[in-house]
Amino acid sequence: MSRPPVDPAQPHPGHDGNNDSGRQARSSSGTVRPRGILIISIVVVLEAAALLAAAAWYGFELLSGAPVLTFWGAVFTLVLLLAFSTWLFAVGHFLFRGYRWTRAAALVAQLFVLTIGFPTMTGGLAFQGLAMILPALAAIIFLFQKDVISYASRTGGSGDVL
Repeated sequence: MSRPPVDPAQPHPGHDGNNDSGRQARSSSGTVRPRGILIISIVVVLEAAALLAAAAWYGFELLSGAPVLTFWGAVFTLVLLLAFSTWLFAVGHFLFRGYRWTRAAALVAQLFVLTIGFPTMTGGLAFQGLAMILPALAAIIFLFQKDVISYASRTGGSGDVL
C-alpha cells in the first residue's frame, strides 16, 4: 500500500486529523517556528530600522550643508549605512523563514553591535549602550538554542522562483 504524495507547502494535519495551524506559529513548510526565531528576527529588523533612521538623519545633515571633511567620503558612508540596513532587513526576513545562512549573518551583526555598544556604555552613554548590548546578547543566546538551530536549517531551492 502506498501513501499519496505530500505537498510540503500545505499545512500538515495534527495527530487527530485536524489542521492546527491556528494554535502555533508555523512556517511555510509546516514546522513549528520557535519563539527564539521571532525574537531574533525582531531584534535584527529593529537594528535595520535604526540604521535606516541613522542614514536618513545623516543624509539630511549632508543635504543641509553640515560641514564634512570630504563630500564623497560622506556619500560613501551614507551608501554603507543604506546597504547595511538593507542587508539586515534581508537577514531578519530570511531568518524568520528559516534559512540556514541567516544564523551566521545575524551572529556577525550582533557582534558588530556589541563592539559598538560596550565602548558607548563605558564612554558615559549608559542607556544607549545598554539599548545596544542587551538585545544583541539576547539574540546571541537565542541563536544557539537547539530549536532555533534545527528550525534555521533550510537551504533554499525548495520553493518556486516565480
